[in-house]
Amino acid sequence: MKTLRICHLYGDLLNTYGDNGNLLILQWRAKKQGYHVETTLVSLDDTFNPEDFDVVFFGGGQDYEQKVVSKDIQHKKDSLTRYIEQDGVVVAICGGYQLLGHYYIGANGEKIEGISALDHYTLSQDNNRFIGDISIFDEQTGMTYAGYENHNGRTFLGENMKPLGTVQQGCGNNNEDNTEGARYKNVFCSYFHGPLLVRNIHLADYIIQLAIEQKEKRNH
Repeated sequence: MKTLRICHLYGDLLNTYGDNGNLLILQWRAKKQGYHVETTLVSLDDTFNPEDFDVVFFGGGQDYEQKVVSKDIQHKKDSLTRYIEQDGVVVAICGGYQLLGHYYIGANGEKIEGISALDHYTLSQDNNRFIGDISIFDEQTGMTYAGYENHNGRTFLGENMKPLGTVQQGCGNNNEDNTEGARYKNVFCSYFHGPLLVRNIHLADYIIQLAIEQKEKRNH
């Protein structure tokens, strides 16, 4: 049987607001397409080998957990960046999204370092959060995604970065430039938390198909 290999990156630390629902949907939809699914937790002090995985799922967490992950992920920076640059498929939510960028300013003003695999940075807000229903339109796929956002961070994309979608309802990355999430190569970033794939099965299927295509390219 064909196998889809999923890495759950820091899944024991970063799993707030139902983020693990995204992992469950990826597993379920891949099985529906006839794939055996192997899911491996890669966490603190573990080695990340880009050749071992077809999909990486990277969830969100609170500032404390993100600080812990920030220190450890520097040891995985080169291998994760290589995986991304080789068109590896990644789904990164909130904290995972922030840590793939340059840095995140925590609620207490502390700078939490990312790995700069993607060109974005995140600032915090004073006594405010972006909370509520959100919908966005993805020009690259022509699909609309519905979800729920709950984040203090305000993320700003660099020149080479495209958003996951344009905000139709809600705040998105920063409530200023009408963007939500980020898309770079085969990396999908969002603040949608658990509802991203649970409420948008069409996006889950699209991501799985990309992973399968990349897997087949590597095997030929």
